[in-house]
Amino acid sequence: MRTRLVPIGNSRGIRIPRTLIDQCGLTDEIELEPRHGQLIVRSPSSTRSGWEAAFQKMTQNSDEELLDADAASRPTEWERTQWKW
Repeated sequence: MRTRLVPIGNSRGIRIPRTLIDQCGLTDEIELEPRHGQLIVRSPSSTRSGWEAAFQKMTQNSDEELLDADAASRPTEWERTQWKW
């Protein structure tokens, strides 16, 4: 499918046909990425996408414990000298 760049102020834009928008699941916000002479248009990725699967895998591998558990149980300098009940 071909389309033309249209002037939008000092920029240029493209009109994306509704059928392509629906097929790709695009919403009001998109991500653009130039790659090897191409322009990639996609739905924005979630900042934490894949975290849930990673946490499940950690749990299955019994790898979910705090790495610095000893430090978490020791009071900090501020807690020792400044903290008041």
